[in-house]
Amino acid sequence: MATYCLTVARLQLALGQGARRFHVAAALNAKAKVAMSRFEPNSYINYDRLRSNIDIVRKRLNRPLTLSEKIVYGHLDDPSGQEIVRGRTYLRLRPDRVAMQDATAQMAMLQFISSGLPKVAVPSTIHCDHLIEAQSGGAQDLQRAKEVNHEVYNFLASSGAKYGVGFWKPGSGIIHQIILENYAYPGVMLIGTDSHTPNGGGLGCICIGVGGADAVDVMAGIPWELKCPNVIGVKLTGTLSGWTSPKDVILKVAGILTVKGGTGAIVEYHGPGVDSISCTGMATICNMGAEIGATTSVFPYNHRMRTYLEKTGRGEIAALANENQDLLVPDSGCHYDQIIEINLSELKPHINGPFTPDLAHPVSDIGSVAEKNGWPLDVKVGLIGSCTNSSYEDMGRAASLAKQALDKGLKCKAQFTVTPGSEQIRATIERDGYAKVLRDVGGIVLANACGPCIGQWDRRDVKKGEKNTIVTSFNRNFTARNDANPATHAFVTSPEIVTALAIAGTLKFNPETDFLTAPNGEKFKLVPPTGDELPARDFDPGQDTYQHPPTDGSSLKVDVNPQSNRLQLLEPFDKWSGKDLEDLQVLIKVKGKCTTDHISAAGPWLKFRGHLDNISNNLLIGAVNIENDAVNKIRNHLTGEFGGVPDVARHYKKHNVSWVVVGDENYGEGSSREHAALEPRHLGGRAIIVKSFARIHETNLKKQGLLPLTFSNPADYDKIRPDDKISIVGLKSFAPGKPLQAVIKHSDGSSETIELNHTFNETQIEWFQAGSALNRMKELQK
Repeated sequence: MATYCLTVARLQLALGQGARRFHVAAALNAKAKVAMSRFEPNSYINYDRLRSNIDIVRKRLNRPLTLSEKIVYGHLDDPSGQEIVRGRTYLRLRPDRVAMQDATAQMAMLQFISSGLPKVAVPSTIHCDHLIEAQSGGAQDLQRAKEVNHEVYNFLASSGAKYGVGFWKPGSGIIHQIILENYAYPGVMLIGTDSHTPNGGGLGCICIGVGGADAVDVMAGIPWELKCPNVIGVKLTGTLSGWTSPKDVILKVAGILTVKGGTGAIVEYHGPGVDSISCTGMATICNMGAEIGATTSVFPYNHRMRTYLEKTGRGEIAALANENQDLLVPDSGCHYDQIIEINLSELKPHINGPFTPDLAHPVSDIGSVAEKNGWPLDVKVGLIGSCTNSSYEDMGRAASLAKQALDKGLKCKAQFTVTPGSEQIRATIERDGYAKVLRDVGGIVLANACGPCIGQWDRRDVKKGEKNTIVTSFNRNFTARNDANPATHAFVTSPEIVTALAIAGTLKFNPETDFLTAPNGEKFKLVPPTGDELPARDFDPGQDTYQHPPTDGSSLKVDVNPQSNRLQLLEPFDKWSGKDLEDLQVLIKVKGKCTTDHISAAGPWLKFRGHLDNISNNLLIGAVNIENDAVNKIRNHLTGEFGGVPDVARHYKKHNVSWVVVGDENYGEGSSREHAALEPRHLGGRAIIVKSFARIHETNLKKQGLLPLTFSNPADYDKIRPDDKISIVGLKSFAPGKPLQAVIKHSDGSSETIELNHTFNETQIEWFQAGSALNRMKELQK
């Protein structure tokens, strides 16, 4: 296939000869050989190749480049011939590395095994952070997770060893913190199988969240496709101070752009205000950029990043970045498609929610807004940490508030949990006394893992259905996300505000103006939080939790028990028949917001992420059916009875009835989980028709051979009835830019035809025709 630079067969030959053909990851820098990471001493940073590509593209475009353009275009497979039009053309890129968290790595590694390749072509790592449930405390929860998930951890460790993938054991920390501490560096391009991979933008990287099939492409040495992003510039002026934190920047931006305002764009921060934000603070901002739909976010290289690199043992990388700083900042006079300006000196502390991360409120207003809307005022639980806010600085600022309360004899009125982002952070805050202060004020220090942020929380203080409020320093607060309770009102804010509200116990407390009462009756105000950006002493690395793959793992075996309920080898999906898709039954017409949490719930379902058939039992169980405003209750049009969504889908599949889902705006926002695409394909789905898609989910659907289609006229959503059948016609002449037609057949015998748009390019159409991207990859080996 001409659109692939290497066929898989040629790739296997190249790998066998040791002639890896990826750009930055394996090429040597003639001036200075600086290793990407202490864990990968034979993979070198190559700014010369980045510079060469940027020079070629700049001459072609004849204009100044933004920082994100430099890094993205600097990783083009063919910088001389690639068509580059923002928002229109598909770029073929050569990312430097791949990172996978354990919940998504299972399916990614199963797909890589199916590819038949002997070894990954780029540096890749697996991080065990998603399968540890928060119950009673870090040590106990970690030990229980190791026992419960032994089979999965063994599979990931052994497959990593066989195929050349580094393995970070459970307890090592959250993927994004590990990446920031060890693998991110200015100018790198990394893809990760988690939507918050953009965290690395705080260190001047282009880090993009993808599905597992995209990761397989990169690990196979195949150029990775990305629609050429638009660039949104956020100009920061002024200086952060007082109660205002980096988190407030992205909370404010989310309120401006909404959950889909960044779709198809990279958000690039710039301006004099940048220098008042720590490196880990910049990472916080980039991390939560996922909640506005952005492809990724990035900051320009500066002294804060240099200091962080030096403090995390990467002084040589900092020195090399200094020498190439012109590559790591935007060109003067570069053009942004949209500009937002924020004066940090005027920015106030924010709190966003409930139920959506873009509902922004100043903290000073949240009490009155909550009263007006009938939201519970009492804060039941405050939760700090997660991949968004678990840095040394975050913990220090939270501890400074806890210390003030303790000095006055106060403890938290609300329950309080603390999630360290990594083993290094945990060990360092233990050494420096922060963890003790946070425990003394009433906190429970959880395992170095995602925990409650992704629903891994065995919460027992409220019953399901009981209205309550929690405040977190997490990034996402969709309905039932944290504790599986749809009545929980979750608000996201900074760790400092979470700590203050946990101490006060109510949303009505404004720490900038309000007083607390000590046990002796003394009234006092909290002094604005303070905390060191980085530890005065070096970080304490804690326990060694990394397993490096052997030089040659070809003799190793990876076993998957056919009777396992956790792991299941993949069977290829069926190829396109060559005909139009006739009489697809509407499985469900979804009403309103439908995130990947609605499509493929996390929490207790995470244990089935390596078993496609079992996890398919959660398909769309959180989506609202427009027919009855109920969740997981749809009509089976073969029997006339109501049933759960996965049950009806299985019944249709058994009787050879293909089906379609109809949805609303920004369908599939949230996580990168490709299970939200694999499950409908596995259970007989053929197309998803919506008003608009979130970027990652749309790509994941294409990868699995489904048709993600959008209404040319969004009002046509209203024409489709829950009992309709839909035929998608025009597939024999399926081509980029050419709309398809849908014939809607109503149960009363009438019909109407509407136009459906798509964003498929030629390569992606071949995925559809082959049945999936993985099927197409296998075809190329023949």
